Amino acid sequence: MARERFLITGASGCIGSAVLRQLVTEGADVVASDVRRDQTRPALNLTAAQLASLNWLELDVTDSQAVVAAVRDHAVTHIIHLAGLMIPFARANPPLGAHVNVTGTVNIFEAARHNGVRGLAYASSTAVFGPVDAYPPGRVTDDAPRLPETLYGVYKMANEETARVYWRDWQVGSVGLRPGAVFGVGRDQGVSAGPAKALLAVAAGCPYHIAFDGPIALQYTRDVAAMFIGCARAEYRGAVACNLRNDYLEVSEFVARILKAHPEARITHAEGASLPAAFNLDDARLRRILGTVPHTPLNKVITEEVEAFRSLVAARQVDLAQLDD
Repeated sequence: MARERFLITGASGCIGSAVLRQLVTEGADVVASDVRRDQTRPALNLTAAQLASLNWLELDVTDSQAVVAAVRDHAVTHIIHLAGLMIPFARANPPLGAHVNVTGTVNIFEAARHNGVRGLAYASSTAVFGPVDAYPPGRVTDDAPRLPETLYGVYKMANEETARVYWRDWQVGSVGLRPGAVFGVGRDQGVSAGPAKALLAVAAGCPYHIAFDGPIALQYTRDVAAMFIGCARAEYRGAVACNLRNDYLEVSEFVARILKAHPEARITHAEGASLPAAFNLDDARLRRILGTVPHTPLNKVITEEVEAFRSLVAARQVDLAQLDD
């Protein structure tokens, strides 16, 4: 296998931490980066020895020269670009949201263009799509009309178009992934973080109310990490954006599965308050790229993540104040 060196942006985040865990576990050469050296979430996924082994870089993706230099100076061959501001933060400060989410992504593509990066996977979002009633019944395809209803979704749509032009004009290949409700250790913010917080609440013996109901697409953090790594390693020749699916179900069914495994749990959910997004997505394009999409059975995830959260709660490594959001 040709030499690989990965640059992970947004490495302090939920998905970024899971990506670090997989790559470090397999012994890959990794440069972890974020705007600040915050290892709070990575520490939930990696051992102290693994954290100490990381090559950590403080990198602001809005600084074009710094991004290009990071890729050049570290001889990066593959990039997994996860840095960005989520929906609430983009809404609170739209100019900053555009600067980080859009300009930051352009800078990543520029760095890939000028440094011969072989594989690039970046985070798009289901937020590029409109509400459920904007589409015909059935699964929403990868090429369905993008009708974002948030600035965050608009920024992600802009990134997908940036990718298309960089391939057309400079042959910078890329795969964008559109996660839905990612859940697992480390997911502690964002409008769809309720399922992850529910598992933490079970582990902590606390009540928790998921603030929405209706259909949702759940993707386990470690599965999503494997998808990003696989897509970067695919070294795709072209520019595509791929839907993620995995577990598509009602929030009420998710809660029922938790209660079946943990009858003592005090988990509830809202009624008549569905998230305004299309979650019934077809992931055919991702399957063509990866062959087999990583997918841990949901019941297994519930069991394993509650146990993981229990260990973290006992060690006082996780802030239970997030359950009050």
